[in-house]
Amino acid sequence: MNNDLVRPGERVDDLQFMNLRIIQSPDAFRFGMDAVLLADFARVRKNSRVCDLGTGTGILPLLLYGRENSITCDAVEIQPDAAERAGRSMALNGLADVLTVHTGDLRDIRHILPHAAYQLVICNPPYSPAHASLPSPKTPLRTARQEGDCTLDDVARAAAWLLAYHGHLALMLPAARLADALATLRAHRLEPKRLRLVHARADRPARLALIEAMLDAHPGLAVDPPLIAQNPDGSDTDEIKRIYHI
Repeated sequence: MNNDLVRPGERVDDLQFMNLRIIQSPDAFRFGMDAVLLADFARVRKNSRVCDLGTGTGILPLLLYGRENSITCDAVEIQPDAAERAGRSMALNGLADVLTVHTGDLRDIRHILPHAAYQLVICNPPYSPAHASLPSPKTPLRTARQEGDCTLDDVARAAAWLLAYHGHLALMLPAARLADALATLRAHRLEPKRLRLVHARADRPARLALIEAMLDAHPGLAVDPPLIAQNPDGSDTDEIKRIYHI
C-alpha cells in the first residue's frame, strides 16, 4: 500500500471486488448499500464515458470500473475534502488516469465538463428535501443526506447537459419521492425507461427506487421485478449475495 495516500485517522476498506480499495474517514459520509445497489443497476457499456454527480467517497466510479474496465469516468464533488480523498482512492487503485475527480458544484456543470459527451450519468443524490428533517450537525453528512447544494432538479438539469443523444441517467431515491422524480426527469427531457423498487423484505413496503432515464427518448417505462434485500429469517437473499459477490 502507498501510505502517502492515506491520512491519519483514515482507513482503507477492501471492496472485495476486483482487488479494489477505497479510503474512508469516520468523520465524513461513508458509502452504504444504496451505492452498491445503484452501481449494479446502472447499465454500463464497453468504452462508455461516464459521469458521477456528487461522487462523495468515489465508490460509484470504482464499482462501475470493476464491472467494465474499458470505461472512463469524470466524478464531480462539491466538498473539497471529499473530492481530494476520492481522488486519492483512485490513485490508490492506480486508476487516476481513467477515473478523474473534479472539485465543483454540479449546478455549475457547464463550466466543469463538456456538453453531450457522456453515455452514462450516475447519481446517488441527497435523499431528504431541505428542511424535511432535523439536519445533521456535521456539514459533510448534511451535504450528502439533505438537499441544499443538490436538488433533484439540479441533478436532472446537469444530466441533460452532460448526456449524449439517448444517453442514460441512473439514480436512486427513496420510494416516497418517486412521483416527484419522474415528473422532474421528464421536465428535463429525461424519459423514465426503467424502474426497480427495493424492499427490505418481501412483505414490507418499498423503501428505495432505482430509476433509469434516457435523454430524448420515446415514452415507455419497464418495471423490473422488485429487489428484496432479506429473506424472512433476516438472511441476505441470493440476489444481494450476487450483488455483493458473496
